[in-house]
Amino acid sequence: MVDKIKSVKEAIDLVKPGMSVMIGGFLGVGTPEKLIDELVEKGIDNLTIIGNDTAFPDKGIGKLIVGKRAKKVIVSHIGTNPETGRQMNEGELEVDLVPQGTLAERIRCAGAGLGGFLTPTGLGTVVEQGKQKITVDGQEYLLELPLKADVALIKGHKVDRKGNIYYRKTARNFNPIMAMAADTVIVEAEEIVEVGGIEANDVMTPGLFVDIIVSGRDEK
Repeated sequence: MVDKIKSVKEAIDLVKPGMSVMIGGFLGVGTPEKLIDELVEKGIDNLTIIGNDTAFPDKGIGKLIVGKRAKKVIVSHIGTNPETGRQMNEGELEVDLVPQGTLAERIRCAGAGLGGFLTPTGLGTVVEQGKQKITVDGQEYLLELPLKADVALIKGHKVDRKGNIYYRKTARNFNPIMAMAADTVIVEAEEIVEVGGIEANDVMTPGLFVDIIVSGRDEK
């Protein structure tokens, strides 16, 4: 069996400046904080960050915003992090705001190998700018394209040594779909267990999608 367990430092060494990085979580819940801390400490910048939100200035993706590690964010809202809005208004950061359901479905499409999906969400708003419109049975839709990344940083509650993941409650959020939509997937585990330590019915992300496992309990 290939050993997928690495140190946080070894894992983040795979993230290079200019890459696109998906980061799981919802206002910091279900976000891999140790991986983010290592990104900040290592000084990796010019990143395109894809996530539900930019959390808070001192939490989750917000630390990367405050540290000016991102050139662009693709998120559903930025209201809880004033620094994101400031950088956007000052022209320091490109912000692509995407309706939350559309964001999730674009990521899911990438993981499922689909060419996109049709949605009426955003019609008649700035969301439709630059997008193809398609009419089906008299109803107009926007064609939304898949969204994938070079690397996904996700968090699991229990992860076995093969990379099978169990998420706890709402910390599940965007993590499972992001695990399917990136070239390299790194999971931060609250607890690493032996194979068989997670009931088969509780596996929410199969290990075949996971490349690297790090312990959330380890020192960097």
